[in-house]
Amino acid sequence: MTRAALLGLALVALAACNQDKVDEISRKAAGHVIKPVVQAQLPGVPTDAAVDCVLENATDEQVLALAADAVGGPTASTKEVVASIIAKPEALRCLVNAGAPLIMNRS
Repeated sequence: MTRAALLGLALVALAACNQDKVDEISRKAAGHVIKPVVQAQLPGVPTDAAVDCVLENATDEQVLALAADAVGGPTASTKEVVASIIAKPEALRCLVNAGAPLIMNRS
């Protein structure tokens, strides 16, 4: 069984126990895979604040997709999801408030 499948099964099992705990675990896992992406895409922005901005503006589906990526590390899909979240006006405002320059380098 693949790691992603195991993570999915674990999340489903936890969902039966406590939805708040599942959300917490998913966000923590997603944060681990978001961190290297924002470090590369947003140099000079405080990393923890940028990760928080991404998580605050992600949908539940995006958080779960990012949490699944945490098993094997960031992929091209991870970068696409993070970029789509960063492009949201609310996320951009959050990033600017967190210290991002007004013109950000998105490579």
